[in-house]
Amino acid sequence: MSIATPSSGDRRPSIDSLAERQQQIVTRAQLLAAGIDDMHMYRQTRRGRWQRVLPATYALVTGTLSDEQRRIAASLYVGRSGQLTGPAALIWYGFRYAPQTPKMQLIVPHGTRRASSGHVLVCRTLSLDDRARDGGLYQVCSPARAVVDTARDLRDLRVVRAIVAEAVQRSYTDLAALDEEVIRAGRSRTALVRRAFQEVVRGVRSAPEAELRACLSGSRLLPEIVWNPRLLSRDGSGLPAPDGYIAEAAIALEVDSQEFHFAPADWHRTMDRHNELSRHGVLILHFPPAQIRREPWRVRQIVEDAYQSRRGFGDRCGVLSGAPSTAESDKRGPFLSPGLQQPGRRSRR
Repeated sequence: MSIATPSSGDRRPSIDSLAERQQQIVTRAQLLAAGIDDMHMYRQTRRGRWQRVLPATYALVTGTLSDEQRRIAASLYVGRSGQLTGPAALIWYGFRYAPQTPKMQLIVPHGTRRASSGHVLVCRTLSLDDRARDGGLYQVCSPARAVVDTARDLRDLRVVRAIVAEAVQRSYTDLAALDEEVIRAGRSRTALVRRAFQEVVRGVRSAPEAELRACLSGSRLLPEIVWNPRLLSRDGSGLPAPDGYIAEAAIALEVDSQEFHFAPADWHRTMDRHNELSRHGVLILHFPPAQIRREPWRVRQIVEDAYQSRRGFGDRCGVLSGAPSTAESDKRGPFLSPGLQQPGRRSRR
């Protein structure tokens, strides 16, 4: 695209190369610096050749803008000090369960004089994210900060669980970084994220697992359940890790969900894992997420009946259980010691 300037003898830089670098998104200040006056901008937008995306921010193309163009426009509007956070940041990182919203939330220094407009939600803060990533033309808050910022605006515990679990399960961030962000956020709208964080600390690695844990926690019969445990056979060799395990009865609990755990191509590998556990005498109980949500009483009854019929069998089968099997357990700091403090509180040692 070539944009003629008012004067052919003007030596000011052409807007072409700048527009190409910025995916055809430019500001009024940039256009003025290239010798394009306000009347020309008005005519181009009036004729439908350009579009005004945000105040003093233009797209030199027509049609629907891409997510990347909208991110660039948002950054140009708020300035380079702004940092993308919330659901838009999670989408940028590739989170599968990020809430879909047309708004893009950006945090800016507290003294910044810029109001929310269009698809941009401006949030002032006293502390920018010092671990923000460079997106080229904009900055993106770290995954931990984006997870907590997103969760603070949500009211559905299941969605918060999915985001927090995915952040750890797919190694976007670790528990230490999440704990720091929960501490930074304080008690302001963080009840759900603190609860989801506590579940992940205890070994839960997905939203359906958290729902199963909540379902079984109401039982007066069942003993403690270890989530995502490290299982060993009598000879010390490793065994596949189920979602939950009742050691006293050698019962493995599995949430059968393609959405949260495996693609259809992984089905045979999952069956091999289950067969290996069965070979060592472990009873595997399977529950789909829908059943956990709709019939929690039935799920609890099935597990309790199985436990009563196999109580004491764990000592005979010889399967040993330990800490959560994921590598995340090795990253835990003092706040994840056996004493297990509440998230959002520092150790006083």
